[in-house]
Amino acid sequence: MSVWNSLRTYLSDTTSLGDQLDTSAAAAGIRRNIHFRGPNVWILAFSIIIASVGLNVNSTAVIIGAMLISPLMGPIIGLGLGLGINDAKLIGDALRNLLVMVFISLLASCIYFLLSPLNLAAPTELEARTSPSIYDVLIALFGGFAGILEQARKEKGTVLSGVAIATALMPPLCTAGYGLAKWNGHFFFGAMGLFVINAVFITLATYLSVKYFHFRIAQYEDERTGRRTRRLITAAVLLVTIPSVWSAITMIKSNNFAVASEQFISENRVYGKSYIYDYRVGKGRHGVLSLYVTGEALGPVEKLDIIEAAGKYGIPASKVEIIDKGLASDKTDASDKIMLGIYDRLEAQIARKDSTIRALRLRIEQLEAAIPPAPADSTDTNPAKP
Repeated sequence: MSVWNSLRTYLSDTTSLGDQLDTSAAAAGIRRNIHFRGPNVWILAFSIIIASVGLNVNSTAVIIGAMLISPLMGPIIGLGLGLGINDAKLIGDALRNLLVMVFISLLASCIYFLLSPLNLAAPTELEARTSPSIYDVLIALFGGFAGILEQARKEKGTVLSGVAIATALMPPLCTAGYGLAKWNGHFFFGAMGLFVINAVFITLATYLSVKYFHFRIAQYEDERTGRRTRRLITAAVLLVTIPSVWSAITMIKSNNFAVASEQFISENRVYGKSYIYDYRVGKGRHGVLSLYVTGEALGPVEKLDIIEAAGKYGIPASKVEIIDKGLASDKTDASDKIMLGIYDRLEAQIARKDSTIRALRLRIEQLEAAIPPAPADSTDTNPAKP
């Protein structure tokens, strides 16, 4: 029992924050960083251009530089602080400055991409900012925890730089600007979704940390005004928290659905003389797994077999869509013949690969049989002399 008590004491001493936090200085610093004037205006402009150029040329290093320069983190943390200490004025200032920054970022990046002569065939860095996932939620949440802890501790480090890189606020906004410039809803809504996820969960992490670290609550001269303000802020917190949790749950389900679909496809490509040559995994609550099948046309039994096989991977029948491009026995359409030809070629390729694998295995067995056994080590240190 003493060992357990010693271990518990050691862990408590190791993880205790004790007197290492200065919440008053942290609150003052956060308030200073929410304002959008003076140097912050120019820094935002520079970071917009840098991020847009980095996205335009697929340069990860340049994009990371823009993340470090961007002042967007200031009003987001300020919003979380205001919610945590019931400061309506701070909430209003932070929210107003954040919205102005977002508008300017979207406008400036849109103008840049309208004027840029460079159009990449594969804009991978832009595309990477259009598909938020549960991992982005976790990064934003724990990045927010790390950010507010860095603000509150007495000995400052380089944590905020890491948080800025991990949560990536500026690149999604510039990607949304690209979507506006190209009138592409996929890029605009996907990137704005990622930005909103980052902003909301950083705000939520800041709010929870401010409550846990017992930051000083804002005081009001009129108690009635204070009560009304606290009620409004509580409602605002619920409006932020409930959709955030729902979004996280939806993303987890969507991610699990995508993983199960990938596994199902990798292990169930061939059904008799039919072959799943392509597939699409839908996103969101209403996403379905679309299967594109070629070869011989599927009958009701074969389609049921595919649906039942998918069910073993946790994919319900309502989420499976089969697009049959197979050749029916009474059809002679040219496109069907082409699809059947593709199936025949794939089947021939698989057969050739299987033949090559069997030949290689046979050759390995022959080589292993030709290797002489290693001589046994002698343990006799005084062999008999003739």
